[in-house]
Amino acid sequence: MDLFEYQAKELFAKHGVPVTAGTLALSPADAKRAAQDFGGTVVIKAQVKTGGRGKAGGVKLADSPADAEAKAAQILGLDIRGHVVRRLLVTPAADIETEYYVSFLLDRANRTYLAMASVEGGMEIEEVARTKPEALAKIPVDALTGVDDAKAAEIVAAANFPADVAEQVAQVLRSLWKVLVDEDATLVEVNPLVKTPDGQILALDGKVTLDDNADFRHADHSAYVVNDETDPLEVAAKERDLNYVKLDGSVGIIGNGAGLVMSTLDVVAYAGEEFGGVKPANFLDIGGGASAEVMANGLEIVLGDPQVKAVFVNVFGGITSCDAVANGIVNAFAMLAERGESVKHAVVVRLDGNNAAEGRRILDEAEQGVVEMVDTMDAAAKRVAELAAAN
Repeated sequence: MDLFEYQAKELFAKHGVPVTAGTLALSPADAKRAAQDFGGTVVIKAQVKTGGRGKAGGVKLADSPADAEAKAAQILGLDIRGHVVRRLLVTPAADIETEYYVSFLLDRANRTYLAMASVEGGMEIEEVARTKPEALAKIPVDALTGVDDAKAAEIVAAANFPADVAEQVAQVLRSLWKVLVDEDATLVEVNPLVKTPDGQILALDGKVTLDDNADFRHADHSAYVVNDETDPLEVAAKERDLNYVKLDGSVGIIGNGAGLVMSTLDVVAYAGEEFGGVKPANFLDIGGGASAEVMANGLEIVLGDPQVKAVFVNVFGGITSCDAVANGIVNAFAMLAERGESVKHAVVVRLDGNNAAEGRRILDEAEQGVVEMVDTMDAAAKRVAELAAAN
């Protein structure tokens, strides 16, 4: 889960990273009140989970409460890289002498953690890495030893931080590492980390990505979930304990097992090229159980997407046999009918593995008019892409 800036800075403050004060504003009136409380010049910052806010007009200075109200009205509702601004952070303007960059992230390719630091912060770090790779220090961090005094000093030296801020930056690095570990994050980033004219080091911005797999250890993380930033179908799927991700295609995908579903996405996308670029509409893994209720919930979620024109149910029977899955599909249709949500889209089903023949027989005898059975995954992907294109 990616956090908004105001949420990231709350975590930073909790673990001792120096940040500026800030107030969340949901309306121009909120921004005006916050500016009155702070006094002086304030910064109005769009809260969206993407970069490029400044270039898009999502960060503005305001020199009075009335100006803050006007600037907030300009920013709210902006579309920044596909993200509509619904919340703002109002914070006192800080005098900046120098801008730096620091971060820790999970380096999956090398199965370790990575520290990145640069004395050229304030711009998108991808641009720094592309145009001046020598200005971005990258230092592996061992998960067991972490960031102690020696490792923090190593990062500071590798990035050539000036001596007058070296110890402060090292302390920030130790605190940021604590955020990463204690909060089960996969990314913590500060850009910019600034030096003020009086020599103080402050985190003016923050980015944090939390590992959802560790949610069971962090009941408090639920407070960071903002549903109006999440697709409603994904919210509904999560409430039903379904592993669902909304995509932008027209073929609804239901499968049992993440690996099989990922393969299905690829096969459907490849087959869809023949029919004008038909693509998968979602990732949905119903797991090994595939009970009637789970299947009904899965179909309900997939069919709730107005972009879906046809559905592909791709199941490999293992521990759960194909006849149980077939019964689940039949009962799911009945359950949806009882809910007043009869299935009208074409549903292509491919069953393989344990008791596949029996599963096909069950579906044949059920005589569901919208269901087509296809023996192989490639042929089923081609057929569902054809049906989606026709609809």
